[in-house]
Amino acid sequence: MSITKLKKEELINKYKTNEKDTGSADVQVAILTERIKSLTEHLKEHHKDFISRRGLLTMVGKRRNLLTYIKNNNESQYNGLIKSLGLRR
Repeated sequence: MSITKLKKEELINKYKTNEKDTGSADVQVAILTERIKSLTEHLKEHHKDFISRRGLLTMVGKRRNLLTYIKNNNESQYNGLIKSLGLRR
């Protein structure tokens, strides 16, 4: 259900805005998207796991708020992020 440290580092390196960036909104959205994909696969097999489903909905809401923040600040950055992550919006 969680992502590996190696996968997290790859996402940080791909979406960082400068050399020391590890927590910008883009990076957070990428990490949340990976965790959401993982948890969605888990819930396909364990459809009665309601506690994990609640966590999934929390992550989706957090990602949505971050995407709204990015869109309000820089729409071209938002469009590129949505396209690279393969999100519908």
